[in-house]
Amino acid sequence: MRSAFGIGIVMEENTKNQDFLGTEPVGKLLFKLALPAIAAQLINVLYNIVDRVYLGHMKDVGGLALTGVGVCAPILMIISAFAALVAMGGAPLASIELGKQNREGAERIMGSCFALQVVLSLVLTAVCLIWNEPLLLLFGASENTIPYATQYINVYALGTIFVQLTLGMNAFISAQGFAKTSMLTTLIGAVCNIILDPIFIFACDMGVRGAALATVLSQAVSCVWVLVFLHSEKSGLRLSAGTIRFRRELLSCMALGVAPFIMQASESVISICFNSSLLKYGGDVAVGAMTILSTVFQFAMLPIQGLSQGAQPISGYNFGARNGARVKKTFQLLLLCACVYATVLWGTIELFPQVYAAMFTGDADIVRYTTVVLRIYAGAMCLMGVQIACQMTFISMGNAKASVFLAVFRKFILLIPLIYLLPALLPDKAIAVYLAEPIADTIAVLCTALLFRHEFKKALQAISEPLQEEHS
Repeated sequence: MRSAFGIGIVMEENTKNQDFLGTEPVGKLLFKLALPAIAAQLINVLYNIVDRVYLGHMKDVGGLALTGVGVCAPILMIISAFAALVAMGGAPLASIELGKQNREGAERIMGSCFALQVVLSLVLTAVCLIWNEPLLLLFGASENTIPYATQYINVYALGTIFVQLTLGMNAFISAQGFAKTSMLTTLIGAVCNIILDPIFIFACDMGVRGAALATVLSQAVSCVWVLVFLHSEKSGLRLSAGTIRFRRELLSCMALGVAPFIMQASESVISICFNSSLLKYGGDVAVGAMTILSTVFQFAMLPIQGLSQGAQPISGYNFGARNGARVKKTFQLLLLCACVYATVLWGTIELFPQVYAAMFTGDADIVRYTTVVLRIYAGAMCLMGVQIACQMTFISMGNAKASVFLAVFRKFILLIPLIYLLPALLPDKAIAVYLAEPIADTIAVLCTALLFRHEFKKALQAISEPLQEEHS
């Protein structure tokens, strides 16, 4: 059947059945699910990239406008983190329930997550509107950049509910194996944003407010798309009024979602630490460079995250179905692809940093500075394939404790202390701040690999033992 939206979904014709997750060859299935997920991730980042490219090239004030929007990043990350708290905990559990052939249980999880996301979005909107200026000053805004930052966040905050529901509920589309539909969610929004940005920023002379308005309207369109699909018969999991309520399952969802929440929310805290330290040691140029670095790093990691998202329903479904061999094979293939990609990307950044720097601004000072520090900041990028592959597999198996520990360890135990410690030890204090990232990443990856080796073996043994007993 064809979707009512005209989408040719390359899945089972009967969308009520996700058995293909347990039967199709793992390699073929991973890439079938991962390629749309990668495309979706790349498209999704266009929201930020397009805004920053247009704003960075505004006449006379491009550098300040870019830096001002960059200072808003911690708030945007926190909003996304709350979406991850609910969805990235709920979606893997829904996949596990599907593997157990418990569709009703999966729908209860999805409905409970929807209810919580609506409440969270209202609270976040109020916080952003009431306390935006004090928060932005805390996050590294200066007297020069605070006007642009407040203009952006005041408009963006009004669309928080669209961001929450789009990011949160789209995860349940991916969890069913509908990778192309999930991709189209972000594609629709990104295309709208690309069209609306120049209209609002330049044609309507709205500047930073125009960029924010374009993003909000684009997310609203994506939100409608997601909700209509989940409410339709085309979705294996149906979102209906009867399923939207607070239930006990939310506790399990939030426990598992704590790790992705910490990973994303900690990015906000880290952005604050970076911006405040760099403003102190390098001024607005260093903060502007950090805006570009974080965007490049975010963009660069998206294909690995897309691969991980493609692997998640396979791992989750087969873990629930007690098929350890397919879980192991999925992880091995994910790890190989992620490591190869991360290494190639790291090489291009180290060889051609100026290409990435010039994409986001015409400010010569920021470009020159970014070219130097990008090589330093991305020094351990080649190792991040291991980190992301292990982290996502933990989440797919419902291992909340390990996921939370790794998230806390990398960000709070390693990176944040290093941001403040290294400038006290090295003569070039601004460069020392940028060095914190590769040092923390290297240590974190080593610890992640060791922990994963132990926990993964134990998890596979746990799901195989009942099968062995049944056959004995």
